[in-house]
Amino acid sequence: MKVLLIPPIAFLIYVLLSTGLFWLGRLLAPENVSDTKATLYASGEAPPSTPAALGYRQFFAIALFFAVLHLGILVLGTSELTPVASLYIGGLIIALAALILG
Repeated sequence: MKVLLIPPIAFLIYVLLSTGLFWLGRLLAPENVSDTKATLYASGEAPPSTPAALGYRQFFAIALFFAVLHLGILVLGTSELTPVASLYIGGLIIALAALILG
């Protein structure tokens, strides 16, 4: 069973399984697809005439918030309860407050 934990073998198993699922999906898919079924459905509304202005600034703030939170809890979960851990929790609170307040 430890052979499955070797990265090249695990990757090979993953590739074989995903290829098998891909081919199974192709077998189950219909052969003739009409143009109506291939188009996207937008709830019957007309698309907006102006392009949307996409930005990742808000996403990065949320992503950093969860990254700091999850990695901080991972570090705290693997450590012992010491006074240094309480300082670390204080640093986490300050970092998360800085991310929230912008």
